[in-house]
Amino acid sequence: FQNVFLCCLLSPAALSCVRSAAGLIRVFGYEGTHVNISCSYPQGYEAYQKYLCRNDCADSDVLITTSQANKPRHSIYDDKSTRIFTTTIANLQSADAGKYWCGVTRNGKDLYTELKLETKQDSCCSTVNNIQGNEGGSVTISCPYDSESDDKLKFLCRGNRPSTCRQQAVITSSNTQNGRIKLSDDRKSRIFTVTISSLTLKDSGSYLCGVQRNSGFDVFSAVELEVKEWCCVKSKIIRETAGHEVTLQCPYPPNHRNNRKFLCKGSQRSNCTDMMKGQSRFLVHSDSSESFSVKITHLEAGDNGTYWCRSEPEWNVGNYTQFHLSVVSRHQSSRVTTAPPVSEELIEGFPDVALYSLVAIVGGLLLLTVILVTVFKSKCSKVQEIGVVADGKKLDFVEAQEVCGREDVYQNHDSMVMRSQQMASRQQHATYHANDVDEDERDYENVTAAEDIYCNEGFHKFK
Repeated sequence: FQNVFLCCLLSPAALSCVRSAAGLIRVFGYEGTHVNISCSYPQGYEAYQKYLCRNDCADSDVLITTSQANKPRHSIYDDKSTRIFTTTIANLQSADAGKYWCGVTRNGKDLYTELKLETKQDSCCSTVNNIQGNEGGSVTISCPYDSESDDKLKFLCRGNRPSTCRQQAVITSSNTQNGRIKLSDDRKSRIFTVTISSLTLKDSGSYLCGVQRNSGFDVFSAVELEVKEWCCVKSKIIRETAGHEVTLQCPYPPNHRNNRKFLCKGSQRSNCTDMMKGQSRFLVHSDSSESFSVKITHLEAGDNGTYWCRSEPEWNVGNYTQFHLSVVSRHQSSRVTTAPPVSEELIEGFPDVALYSLVAIVGGLLLLTVILVTVFKSKCSKVQEIGVVADGKKLDFVEAQEVCGREDVYQNHDSMVMRSQQMASRQQHATYHANDVDEDERDYENVTAAEDIYCNEGFHKFK
């Protein structure tokens, strides 16, 4: 930087007379980040004060000097060995964009160089290219660029922050292979492509294709990658007896009609064994233009396991079916088809609850039976003891053995009713001839007759 600065006398007026022999220096920064402004100076000025100012560089425009302590958003460092002082502006804002001056203080006159700071939002882009891939498969991201970028550095990074993309790139054109990520640059079509293989769900997200610029902001294009998982593929469970045969139905898209059909066995589809080779018991048949079937004959215990059928070499969502085959012995099959009693299932599944419920029900029925017998006996006992006193005499309507003990008296319901009516008539006759019996006693006598009927009827039914 020889002859970089043009000397100019300081004055309160604008520095319109100041010119830079090196021309305008352009500086670029993303909003929310920081930017470093580096300014060199000639030999012999190491001990002089340096500073950064804005606009016309009046006293109020000076942002920071080397004689000041660092400020919240501005800091300065003078490396005298390289004769470069660097000013850092932190937390860039759009208002920070504009004209700046690097200054070196001298007696009577200062040295200056002009700067222009440009800011930009730290995000990209107005349009996004959406692509999809399948878990375990591969996907290719295409990134176009212009003719001025043929020999420029190309790269791909995750996220949506241009300010850190190049530093955090997952792949670059200077190192085209990084594990399962590979970059290829076709300069004829001016498109570089990035292929990601063995996709996982974690690969989903935002990406930026970047092309480095020697000056100014790097150029970016945005990509949104969605990796679909395999969890939602239709799965079927099949249970069959050893020695029998089973048929697996495998649907496929109509455009796969002429494709080779696959059936493999294994817990993981990525490393399952092809069962269509060297297996005479596995027979494939095209049922229609949209499905094929595989018949497995003479089932064996070794046929247990997980099967996958598909109609194309690559695994794609919706183009395969999963089966879980369980082969049981003939003895197990007959035992399984015989449904166990409900009580056994209940006791086996819930032993305490079922057993206690059964005991409670039986006990309740026994208790209810005892209560009914006790009630009927109590009624009969009351009838034996009840009598009506009239004119000092006890009226015995029916002897105990007549009411409850003589079975030949009550041969049927009609006889019972007639007997009850006769007793009621006798009671009424006795009541009419008892002048000393008051209204309460007459009521009591009537109730006694009713109870007598009830007891006999109940006793007859109970027997």
